[in-house]
Amino acid sequence: MPAIARTPARQPRSRLGAGLLLAPLLAVGALGAVAASPPTPAGHLDTSAREADTATWANASDAAQDRDRVDVRLSLASTAAVPLGTRAVRVAAAQKGKPYRWGAAGPTAFDCSGLVHYVYDARLAQDLPRTANAQRLDTTRVSRSGVRPGDLIFFMRSGKAYHVGIYAGSGKVWHAPKPGKRVELVRIWTSGWVAGRVR
Repeated sequence: MPAIARTPARQPRSRLGAGLLLAPLLAVGALGAVAASPPTPAGHLDTSAREADTATWANASDAAQDRDRVDVRLSLASTAAVPLGTRAVRVAAAQKGKPYRWGAAGPTAFDCSGLVHYVYDARLAQDLPRTANAQRLDTTRVSRSGVRPGDLIFFMRSGKAYHVGIYAGSGKVWHAPKPGKRVELVRIWTSGWVAGRVR
């Protein structure tokens, strides 16, 4: 009896078609998997993302702080180029015309030592006492021939300073004179004075 030839079973068209359609997609997926970094366990996905974000933020923050430090250093350097006394005279001059008021230390009114305290302590960050005689005792004595702008001129009576002004140069001082007067620039009117320098 002749052998019966068996015909190979045919795959259904739908399955064969699906396989052909999926093959390119699977290949692309495989290439993507090779190129991608090793998978991270699901429980660590959020933590890794947070750590990456934190690192990025920290780097940006460090860079910003570095820029700020440079800005501060440049600012201080440019300010330091102007002598302290010169800056003091500028600040004092900016108070011109503000009224005298006993016990006032600015910014809208002053007594004599209040003006000095405002200029040096409040505006120029130099630690200085509040009253005229205490300021005299706290500063470095300067000879009359060595006096320069920004030095303090203490007007003396009985061995104590009763009034103080800021030397502006050319024999003149900025001061807050007395009730009814305003901050003004005047020539030193007496020989009874000593000079002190803020350091």
